[in-house]
Amino acid sequence: MPNWGGGTKCAACEKTVYHAEEIQCNGRSFHKPCFICMSCRKGLDSTTVAAHESEIYCKSCYGKKYGPKGYGYGQGAGALSSVPPRPAGLYHQDVSPKPQPASPKSNDNKSSPKFGCSDRCPRCSKAVFLAEKVMAAGKSWHKTCFRCALCGKSLESTTVTDKDGELYCKVCYAKNFGPKGVGLGNAAMLA
Repeated sequence: MPNWGGGTKCAACEKTVYHAEEIQCNGRSFHKPCFICMSCRKGLDSTTVAAHESEIYCKSCYGKKYGPKGYGYGQGAGALSSVPPRPAGLYHQDVSPKPQPASPKSNDNKSSPKFGCSDRCPRCSKAVFLAEKVMAAGKSWHKTCFRCALCGKSLESTTVTDKDGELYCKVCYAKNFGPKGVGLGNAAMLA
């Protein structure tokens, strides 16, 4: 049958996709209604799609089907797998490729934010994996390192403050960096 409309074929339904309704992923075209997860049938977009060869999935279904298996990955100790986890770059492919900025190479652990595919904790400089990650001050911290730099008190999202990339509890922050003077919580001797 001739393709008189000039559009390409949808990878899901194989009907003509016209430019106004086209979504591209991995060099293939889809209708907007056809751009759905192959497992759960949920609608996808450029932030939720994960492609595997000629198949498209939502991130959740992709992780269940192709992600790492074993203890710590939601499978439990009884379902350990001898299949090695996939490298991080294979988990998600963007709908449109974006150029990645070149990162300066450095031997200094503190200035290098990545270790493999994990962030580095600014407190201990070790890799921070998802199960132990706490975000604050634009950085990833271990739960055990998420403490006040002065008193060592364990912090929460409601009690943390930051200054110059370091974390403080609200009390230590107020004592050391807060305003000083009469009427601001500091007693003044009046004669």
